[in-house]
Amino acid sequence: MIELKNVSLKIKETQILKDINAEFADGQIHGIIGRNGSGKTMLMKCISGFVRPTEGEIRVNDKLVGKDMDFPKEMGLIIETPGFIPYYSGLKNLKQLADLNKNITVEQIKECMELVGLEPKLKRSVKKYSLGMRQRLGIAQAIMENPSILILDEPFNGLDIDGVEQMREVMLRLKAEGKNIILASHNKEDIEILCDTVHEMKKGEIII
Repeated sequence: MIELKNVSLKIKETQILKDINAEFADGQIHGIIGRNGSGKTMLMKCISGFVRPTEGEIRVNDKLVGKDMDFPKEMGLIIETPGFIPYYSGLKNLKQLADLNKNITVEQIKECMELVGLEPKLKRSVKKYSLGMRQRLGIAQAIMENPSILILDEPFNGLDIDGVEQMREVMLRLKAEGKNIILASHNKEDIEILCDTVHEMKKGEIII
């Protein structure tokens, strides 16, 4: 469970988020919609611990973000454009990331790549990947360590129709495993097909 109580964020004189209250239950996909600049990405950064709200509380599995922990360890993320070492292959990039926590094997990384439609044996460097391949790799890094929570900001950007359908199937599979998924998307169909709950943001507030 993720709980937000009276969360506000002000940077200098600009009010970015205002008095947000929301709960995101496990085993569901939660949609966040709104125009560019509505606060979706900043809200996700606050939930994941990258930005501290100026007021309010964020609890992840009953632990207070910023006090009981800096960053929720059980969380996988795609926020803005995923960054990778351009001259490494996709597999080598994921191995480098996996070495930080040493929670998964190389075989598990390869299985995750195959799940999102990437070939682990491909020697091509990431700088030569298409936009869709980079996005698939970003999804792979978010899910490869089997986190219980996923924060996904426009995860299907750059994917063709077949790729979007494949990634939707992956999301539904993860939901069935009990994951708590927060998903921001501009695509109305993504929200309608995937999401159990929907929050609309406008000018830093949740209006629905």
